[in-house]
Amino acid sequence: MLGGGRSAAVSTISTLVFFGLLAVVIALAPGSREVAHDFFSFDAMREAFVGTETTPSIGSAFLLNIKMFLFAEVLILILALGIAVVRQMPGPVFFPFRFLAVAYTDFFRGVPLLLVIYIFGFGVPGLQIDGISDRSPVVLGVAALVLSYSAYVAEVYRSGIDSVHESQVAAARSLGLSRMKALRFVVLPQAIRRVIPPLLNDFISLQKDTALVAVLGPIEAARAAAIYGADRFNYSSFVVAAALFIALTIPLARFTDHLIARDRKRRRAGALV
Repeated sequence: MLGGGRSAAVSTISTLVFFGLLAVVIALAPGSREVAHDFFSFDAMREAFVGTETTPSIGSAFLLNIKMFLFAEVLILILALGIAVVRQMPGPVFFPFRFLAVAYTDFFRGVPLLLVIYIFGFGVPGLQIDGISDRSPVVLGVAALVLSYSAYVAEVYRSGIDSVHESQVAAARSLGLSRMKALRFVVLPQAIRRVIPPLLNDFISLQKDTALVAVLGPIEAARAAAIYGADRFNYSSFVVAAALFIALTIPLARFTDHLIARDRKRRRAGALV
């Protein structure tokens, strides 16, 4: 206990010293006064957050980021799980499906997300397909996020499935379960529980990448900040937008750390037993 308390105290002191030195360096820089006015004006921050007659509210625009994040997250979890399951299907009959799943993950992991958003945002409307091409830029942007992130999350799922020992499947099959039922009732519950921390890390990145949808025109937090900066020639609005993203990201990050620590503690307890 004493060692843990001493470590926490040293960590806290070192953090305070680091940020203290950083503040001193910034304060003594030749352009510190200009930077303080252009990026840390409290009046500009307040005005940017609530909006003006000519600029949108960053606070309201950030709600669009949250909506895109939540919708995309649900769809990603479903689509990625389906892709991971398809890749685990054995036998030559399912080879075409496995090939498509592999090609999908390789393609969307290889293409930068920004390019996927551009392709969907400007390419899909050009196809002139009824019910699809006439969707709003927000919907097309969310679709691009879902397709890109599903490739990464599918690999996270697959690593969790592969981490479940084959003896678990053999035991389930010996009890009369089919391979698909063994996957559903035995393998997937264990696999999903093991990959929750890395999944949360992916969704922290997803929450930030919703800002990229702004290239299609929707006014979310980052675009609202850019509009204010162009209108007022003051960039404190970017600090406001960054603070909003941080306010959403930090709780997710700390929750992820908590789950990782709990899983590590559980594994140690199991090893001792």
